[in-house]
Amino acid sequence: MSDEQEIRHEDVDAVAPPPRARVEDAAGEDRPRRADYLEGFLAATPPAQPAGEPGGVLYDAVIEALKEIYDPEIPVNIYDLGLIYGVDVTEGGHVVVTMTLTTPHCPVAESMPGEVEMRVMAVQGVGAAEVNLVWDPPWDPAKMSDEAKLELGML
Repeated sequence: MSDEQEIRHEDVDAVAPPPRARVEDAAGEDRPRRADYLEGFLAATPPAQPAGEPGGVLYDAVIEALKEIYDPEIPVNIYDLGLIYGVDVTEGGHVVVTMTLTTPHCPVAESMPGEVEMRVMAVQGVGAAEVNLVWDPPWDPAKMSDEAKLELGML
């Protein structure tokens, strides 16, 4: 018995193209097609996002402010470094930043939360800022963004 298999082929002069799908084919007597099925879609405005929601104007401005603060020992901003665990913004412009440091013995452990608070307070629309420094869960390099890992040669 041989391991070879016979391959069969057929020579043809031409192949008819398959039928193309048409929108009119999908519309039947029970489902007539509207003349402009995008009517009103482009004119609709997106729903307003609350100020504190990710993607909101104030939230995005706070994140941009955090990206301007760099760790003094690592040339990466604290947001991409993964030191920011959460940013909560209320309707009244009260911002609460939950963050950590690379280690409890970090030389900026006393000054970094104050700098974060000052930078967040400088954002237009922020009424009050609060920084909560936490150690649980502890920071590890897996919390860094891909951009930070690339900057540090870890990718």
